[in-house]
Amino acid sequence: MIKAILQSLRPAQWTKNLVVMAAFFFALGDRTRIPPLGWGEGGISFLAGLLFCLVSSGIYIFNDLVDRDRDRNHPEKKLRPIAAGRIPVPLAYGLSLGLLSIGLTGALFLKPGFGGIIAGYIVLQIGYSLALKKIALVDTLVIAAGFVLRAMGGAIALAVSISPWLLLCAFLLALFLGLCKRRSELLLLDEHADAHRPSLGQYDRPLLDQLIAIVSASVIVTYSVYTLWPETVAKFGTHGLALTIPFALFGIFRYLDLVYRHQKGGKPEWVLLGDIPLICDIVLYTATLLAIFKFGR
Repeated sequence: MIKAILQSLRPAQWTKNLVVMAAFFFALGDRTRIPPLGWGEGGISFLAGLLFCLVSSGIYIFNDLVDRDRDRNHPEKKLRPIAAGRIPVPLAYGLSLGLLSIGLTGALFLKPGFGGIIAGYIVLQIGYSLALKKIALVDTLVIAAGFVLRAMGGAIALAVSISPWLLLCAFLLALFLGLCKRRSELLLLDEHADAHRPSLGQYDRPLLDQLIAIVSASVIVTYSVYTLWPETVAKFGTHGLALTIPFALFGIFRYLDLVYRHQKGGKPEWVLLGDIPLICDIVLYTATLLAIFKFGR
């Protein structure tokens, strides 16, 4: 039972909540902030991310409860603990409510504004689970909006500003990953796609291919503009952030390669955690960014 409960929390997907810490990470290089951001604020950022993990796990359980009958039509999702009957439905409802309550209460104590973001995230995701995921395009837009709320929440928890360009990058990158996931699900389920997820019956491969191409290009352009934007240059005191653009390009190109040539993309969290070239790219990107923050002028 404990193993089933832990599995239903989907800890691998907690990597999505690293977006909450983006505000702290980028604020480290802010040369206009007085006093400079210290590592003490890192604890606040980590706690904000942890609270988002609790809330997102509560939503995952709720979503699995709503989807348990449809998940039994999916070759992989039928093994989820709730769909497989390894967790009783009343217990699952209790776990979901408990996690959401703890996460929301903790967020309100951390900072009321952050609690408002968490509350908005919960309402959005419940709406997604009950209705919005049945509408093609709206389903992926809602998922992407959840990442924007994560990024905004991290900034509000620390009382720091975050560039609208970074928020747009988070939205477009999440949209890109969501569209790639829909494409993989469509290929995996084929004619049974609509039985598992009604919105999949409203997609087709040519449409998804075009949308993925548009959004992936938009991610690259938006991030490039952010690094060279006058406010960004003034904030960090350098044009050096442009040196990270090649890493962003490689990350998008590599993910497209995994989706189209290796038929991956159905589980973005496992791709990001298990692909060595992508991991190396993320590490090099992070190291370059920290070096720019430290030595860039």
